[in-house]
This record gives sequence, C-alpha cells and structure tokens, in this order.
Amino acid sequence: MNDASEVAAAPVPPAERGATRIAERVVAKLAAQAAREALRESAAPSDSPAAPRAGSSRYPEAHVSLRGSAVPGSGEVADIRVGVELDYPTDIGARCRAVRTRVETRVRDLAGMQTPGIEVDVVALYSEHLTAGGRVR
Repeated sequence: MNDASEVAAAPVPPAERGATRIAERVVAKLAAQAAREALRESAAPSDSPAAPRAGSSRYPEAHVSLRGSAVPGSGEVADIRVGVELDYPTDIGARCRAVRTRVETRVRDLAGMQTPGIEVDVVALYSEHLTAGGRVR
C-alpha cells in the first residue's frame, strides 16, 4: 500500500472533523414555521385555520440569538422569541403553549439545538366580528 491510502483509511477523531454552524436567521425561520404549524393545529374547529388578519401580516415572526452551551460538546443554545397574532376569543394560554412546544421540538430535531427558554409574545388579537376600525358592543 502507498502512504495516501493509509492516510485516507485512518479514522479522523470527531473533534478534528469540524462543525456545522447554523445561522441565527435559519433558526428564526424554523421557529416561525413551527409557530405557524402550531397555530394551525391548535385553532378551534369553528376558527378558520391559520386565518391571519386581512392584509399582509408578518406574523408569526421569530427572533433568535445563539450562544454556546455551558456543557462542552452539547451544541449551541438558542434563545427564541416568537411574536404571534391570535384570533379572539380563544384560549390564549393553550395556543401559546402549543407554539412553545412545537418550536422547541422542531428546533431540537432539525437544528440540534437546546431551547431552554422560548418566549411567545401575543402582539395582536383580532376578531372577524370587527369591521375595519369599528368596535363591537
């Protein structure tokens, strides 16, 4: 055998192979998509699934910051804040829990990141009973 085939056959230790880095914007897109899925699934049967307010809505919107884990070798930690719009009336707590659970699962499964604290902000509540700018009594 020549020296080149011996070098190619030798296994490289994991620490020397390198690492895959996932950008914050990619994790934010994963989180926003997971939030959309959760809102669609947690909508009440009478609600129109994933019915955003008329017009162009930018929600759900996610903001992510990544940091190293305190435990060596366990990967990065993602701090995630997701903004959502919800129809009203609805069980706000249950819908936020569904978003938090789905985002945590999808980011862990797809990006391999820990998500110790996911914040869900309800940025708007809307109702189909409201007219453009009017109030319901």
